[in-house]
Amino acid sequence: MTTTSTFDTVLVANRGEIAVRVIRSARAAGYRTVAVHSDADAGAPHTLAADQAVRIGPAAAAESYLSIPAIIAAARDTGAGAIHPGYGFLAENAAFARACAEAGITFVGPPPEAIELMGDKAAAKRRMAEAGVPLLEGYQGTDDRDDVLLDQARAIGVPLMVKAAAGGGGKGMRLVRDAAELPEAIAAARREATSAFGDGTLILERALLRPRHVEVQVLADAHGHTIALGERDCSVQRRHQKVVEEAPCPVLSPETRTAMQDAAVRAAADIGYVGAGTVEFLYDHDTATFAFLEMNTRLQVEHPVTEMVTGVDLVDWQLRIAQGEPLTISQDDVVLDGHAIEVRLYAEDPVRGYLPQVGTVTAWAPPTGPGVRVDAGLATGQAITPHYDPMIAKVIAQGRDRDDARRRLADALDRLVCLGVTTNRAFLAAVLREPTFAAGEATTALLEEATLDLPAPSAADLAALVGWRHLGAVHDGTHTDGTAGWTNAVWLESPVRLRVGEAVVSASVAASGDGLRVVVDGVAHEVRADPRGVQVDVRVVALDGVVEGDRLLARLPHVDLDVVDVTHLPPTADDAAGAGVLIAPMHGAVTSVPVAVGDQVGEGDVVVVMEAMKMEHVIRADVAGTVAEVVAEGTQVADRDVVARLEPAED
Repeated sequence: MTTTSTFDTVLVANRGEIAVRVIRSARAAGYRTVAVHSDADAGAPHTLAADQAVRIGPAAAAESYLSIPAIIAAARDTGAGAIHPGYGFLAENAAFARACAEAGITFVGPPPEAIELMGDKAAAKRRMAEAGVPLLEGYQGTDDRDDVLLDQARAIGVPLMVKAAAGGGGKGMRLVRDAAELPEAIAAARREATSAFGDGTLILERALLRPRHVEVQVLADAHGHTIALGERDCSVQRRHQKVVEEAPCPVLSPETRTAMQDAAVRAAADIGYVGAGTVEFLYDHDTATFAFLEMNTRLQVEHPVTEMVTGVDLVDWQLRIAQGEPLTISQDDVVLDGHAIEVRLYAEDPVRGYLPQVGTVTAWAPPTGPGVRVDAGLATGQAITPHYDPMIAKVIAQGRDRDDARRRLADALDRLVCLGVTTNRAFLAAVLREPTFAAGEATTALLEEATLDLPAPSAADLAALVGWRHLGAVHDGTHTDGTAGWTNAVWLESPVRLRVGEAVVSASVAASGDGLRVVVDGVAHEVRADPRGVQVDVRVVALDGVVEGDRLLARLPHVDLDVVDVTHLPPTADDAAGAGVLIAPMHGAVTSVPVAVGDQVGEGDVVVVMEAMKMEHVIRADVAGTVAEVVAEGTQVADRDVVARLEPAED
């Protein structure tokens, strides 16, 4: 069957790595591409990857990437006959899909009715029950007043999940283990859901504390054909957001795999789904049973692992289906080749509770090699702002089996360079090497239960950094602040004080033969230049670094370091929060201030609520006392700004 093309220009209504990825497949298929951008993303990689880029508004997502009129206008102005929404932003917005249709523009996605139905978790679960898809016990009624939810929660019992009926990605979701926590959990979930989705409707669901999160990729055309392209295991999560995904699931039996895929196809067909979508399930390995969780009516973040094991370009098929083409792939044609694992590189600090981070990328070098794929929209010099989601790239590896893929991916992370902003790179590598994950036995409880090996820099690592910096200074004929007594002709022992995270380390440097003698923590190390980094004693340390005045940003295989030379600063210069002084843990906006100056608060009471990169963070009183000072709601604060001061109670 041949089809007549209905569009030849595709506008990608998104940003970052997914925009770059969609543009890649669209251009490969011969389409002209249009990127859109906010003021914060002017000149970003996705704008350079497209044939044309259009400004759609200021940095705030609500005024740019979430502005339906601005995106429709950009499509009209550039002659785009189709809009691909990527994921996030407007991807699951039925009003946007309808607006495209009204403007005569093809929406590369499912019908708005399917988006609307599956976007309402309560309505979706009611529909899936009618279709015979397994469900967990819960409450999805239309009356979600607090008192009704409390009554229903008592009937269901704990542990219980309070969830936003609209949206996903871990927003508006709270796990309740103690019934006494319910009122606060309901209030917090409703507040976060309203902020993230503009809809505070909630549902309840019995919680499985150690399930596996397994999802099935479906593909459906407009001619009544629906197939499943295998499943993905997305069990490793933090704050209900996925961190590691893989295909296929390492523990499904062939019988369960078939049953789950049949349920996913039945769910998609029942709602008249068209395009690429994902049906998500919770799987209880102990009982080999599964239950419907939700359906994502869009391309998933983790779609690359499916592409790598099936050889199917999902974006290409989204475009082909949008053109009206029928599927030429039958269910029997779907064969899985090997294993693939993906990790999400976040601008966040795992050591500080996964707090989102901002900064400027001073060095970016993605890994390459057999079976390694990196989806990113990054470039050296790019600013990571608090306006958008903290995920900045995805790293994927395929192997002949799961362990082959796992080793390749861990090695790729060791080689990845992203400096200037704190990321979870080393954390991801530690997860891949964690014994439970390595054995294929991870559940959604892994990150709560496992003790991850997150190595701190050793004395030899610090010696490598000091040596690398000073060898570079000598090589280029300069000497830097903090190296008093150094010249290219005269070598004197030089004391150095470095702040590494919250710790200050004392060291000394002196010439030694054809290298340096670096003493850290009383232990001497011989450091010499090496093409791969530096040689410390008999070990070669692979090292990438960027120097910014007294600051050294460095990547070692197992850790990223932000080191500041404080040699000339007094030891007491590093101020810290004290009792009653509450500090912002990140850049962001103050969204709620439930207290006022003069109020009495107890230890643990909520004082300020912040939001950054779509995540809410609650700042609580560290002591009981009186509020002496507090920021105003709506204030933009920087990392480590004082947001409140308390006068501690006398006792």
